[in-house]
Amino acid sequence: MADTPEQKLDLADKEILISNHIATIHDSKAGTTSSRTHSIDDEKNQRPRRSGDKQVIQNEHESEVIGPSQDDPPAEPPSEQPIERVATIGEDFSVLTVTQKKIIILTASFASLFSPMATAIYYPSLDTISNDLHVTNSKINITVIQGIAPSFVADIADRQGRRPMYIFCFVVFTAANLGLALQNNYTALLILRMLQAAGSSGTVALANGVVGDIVTSAERGTYIAFASLGGILGPMLAPIIGGIIGEYAGWHWIFWFLIIFSGVVFIPLILFMPETCRNVVDNGSIPPPLLSRNITDTIRHRRRAEKGLTINEEKRAAIDAKYKFRVPNPLSTLKVLLDLESAILLIATGLGLGCFYAVSTGASVAFSQNYHFNQVKIGLMFIPIGAGSVVSAFTSGRLVDWNYRRWCVKLNVPIIKNRRQDLTNFPIERARLEIAFPTFFLGGVFLIAYGWILTIKISVAAPVVFLFFTGYALTSCFQILNVLMVDIYPGKPSVATAANNFVRCEIGAIFSAILLPLVDAIGWGGAYTLLAGLFVGFAPMLLLIMAKGPKWRKQRKEREDKAKLERQEKRDVKSAAREGNHRSEKV
Repeated sequence: MADTPEQKLDLADKEILISNHIATIHDSKAGTTSSRTHSIDDEKNQRPRRSGDKQVIQNEHESEVIGPSQDDPPAEPPSEQPIERVATIGEDFSVLTVTQKKIIILTASFASLFSPMATAIYYPSLDTISNDLHVTNSKINITVIQGIAPSFVADIADRQGRRPMYIFCFVVFTAANLGLALQNNYTALLILRMLQAAGSSGTVALANGVVGDIVTSAERGTYIAFASLGGILGPMLAPIIGGIIGEYAGWHWIFWFLIIFSGVVFIPLILFMPETCRNVVDNGSIPPPLLSRNITDTIRHRRRAEKGLTINEEKRAAIDAKYKFRVPNPLSTLKVLLDLESAILLIATGLGLGCFYAVSTGASVAFSQNYHFNQVKIGLMFIPIGAGSVVSAFTSGRLVDWNYRRWCVKLNVPIIKNRRQDLTNFPIERARLEIAFPTFFLGGVFLIAYGWILTIKISVAAPVVFLFFTGYALTSCFQILNVLMVDIYPGKPSVATAANNFVRCEIGAIFSAILLPLVDAIGWGGAYTLLAGLFVGFAPMLLLIMAKGPKWRKQRKEREDKAKLERQEKRDVKSAAREGNHRSEKV
């Protein structure tokens, strides 16, 4: 990808000191003091323009401080807890242009299509597979759940780069599909489905990792919508494809199709998608190592060199020193699971996905028994829930970004695109969850209504309508929670997503396994009412995160900084010892 003409400036000439406010507010009993520091460093004699009370700074990329828009509410008094604002050196968060970011994120999103697709593509054939393999529908439902592989994939991807993990996922996914296409045994189906999930499920963590690599919190809601398209289109399109293949070619051919389609997608991705991992390429200005390098990286950095854009050798040396292969450690994901704020978010997301899985896995039996649909017609029933999810992806993403801007205006915090902002004292939890909270109740209501409509067996138009709204509400819920998870783990987006994937898949496994036994015991209406009750009943825990989240996040950051300092001290001691030994050997 070629650099824009504006990127020709040397990094040494690009430093901009963005004007920020530093306000310190004390309790009125102790007296009120406030101080404001304004500092402006013009770039190339260009002065920032004033827009209202906000400074708007144009630089060589899209970076700017955005003032309040017409849609934003009027400014309100600052919160009791002051927002820390510090002057930041004007190095771009990413050297990629807006267009390049969108292309990269859409590519990663398309690759993540295989995670839900590998599962959803044989939803219409679940009843047929259970008959062919002479097992119950409940046992077949268990095979649709993904494993813990994202925990390992994410740990390596956040340290060694995204591209090596895409290669790993493609190889494992292809090998598993080959075995699935040839097997005729339930045990083989279950084991190979686990292996297939190891290859496909990691792509979701990689896609969200790419977003975290190149997009700041100010824009994350919108870009997460692009990143989630694959995960949304998969459950909508895969059952249609799977239904047609299963009806006319047999369910084994579903896996032959996945082999062909994955090759069409992954081979160009591996050849052309740039490496984005910040521990490997920083903001994209550092050339990646050989294993993470592809055709696009080679061309882009050659052009940068031709334009005189130099590489920060000190930063490159620091990255090279850390670039060492280590055995993947899922404990990084476990640490996320054990954090209180993260655990609440992960359980909430898992319950939402569990309900989504329960609707998806139950659809084959529900429409087969109640409406006597064949596999093709069953596949078409996934269009409404998928369409609702697509609408949700774009509307909820925009709402999340709007609410972020609203809080920035409320607290008088400038919004800085393409710059990482310190969110230590910013109420990011409240800014995100104010949008997510209503979706819990909407999702619960629509899920209950869908279940009772299946019970009374009225016109098929009714469940179709409620499938759309159920898909909209549930997708909005877990998409917003995904954004917040990446926000509170800015340096480890893949690990945060892997932890998210692990919890939601395990809860999804439970919901999928118990759904049909529940239906047999209390009917469709009772089963979905029970699951919706568990989902909605957990919603008040989000209020706890709104109240305590910033405090917990600050305490976690202090612990991480302390641990990082201790590790650095140990490395310094070892380095000094090695230097001492080297000198003594010379003597």
